Amino acid sequence: MTERLQKILASRGLCSRRKAEEWITAGRVCVNGQVAVLGQSADPDNDTISLDGKPLPSGSAHVYIMLHKPRGYVTTLSDERGRPNVTALVDCPVRVYPVGRLDMDSEGLLILTNDGELANHLMHPKGEVDKTYEVWVTHFQPGAETRLEKPIVLDGYRIKPPKVKLLQAQETKAHLLITIHEGRNRQVRRMCQAAGMHVTRLRRIAEGTLKLGDLKKGTWRYLTDEEVAYLKK
Repeated sequence: MTERLQKILASRGLCSRRKAEEWITAGRVCVNGQVAVLGQSADPDNDTISLDGKPLPSGSAHVYIMLHKPRGYVTTLSDERGRPNVTALVDCPVRVYPVGRLDMDSEGLLILTNDGELANHLMHPKGEVDKTYEVWVTHFQPGAETRLEKPIVLDGYRIKPPKVKLLQAQETKAHLLITIHEGRNRQVRRMCQAAGMHVTRLRRIAEGTLKLGDLKKGTWRYLTDEEVAYLKK
């Protein structure tokens, strides 16, 4: 069933209908690859509608975004040192918040949303999914990857042993693939330190079935309906 474009944009939680009309007039909205005009209708189920070249978020008032976080940005909403926040990288018409965290020196997949209920679910220990990281380390010694897989206590809590795969090693440097279930503060870095290694680079590439893929550093995209359904499952 077709609807006016401004109604569709407003129903996705992006803006008011009046603001949507301004975006359409400015040429920011496309339908099936063609610049839309004011008064145009579209079928949200069958037509491809985009804003500034990005497909619209899933059909609800909530917005779900995947960001490839670069180094140098914090995920805390307020920083006493005035460091840049990841939300500055997301040019989204509604205010979104990071789900979980990646420390300032880490990069990779980060979910942002305005769905507080889902965010709380994902950050709760019972709701956390496996997270996979590419990790580059120094002070590597043969067998260090097996030491990483042994149980360890962090913050007084015995964490679930991670899955570790050695991708490459050259002298005292190594490239590892590490999958963890919990999400404790700087967990991967602290685990590597306990195993005698120092992390020089860390990039999260997956959360459960969500993959960073070829999303370029510093850019973002809306999650697909299938990805949102997975997170809510």
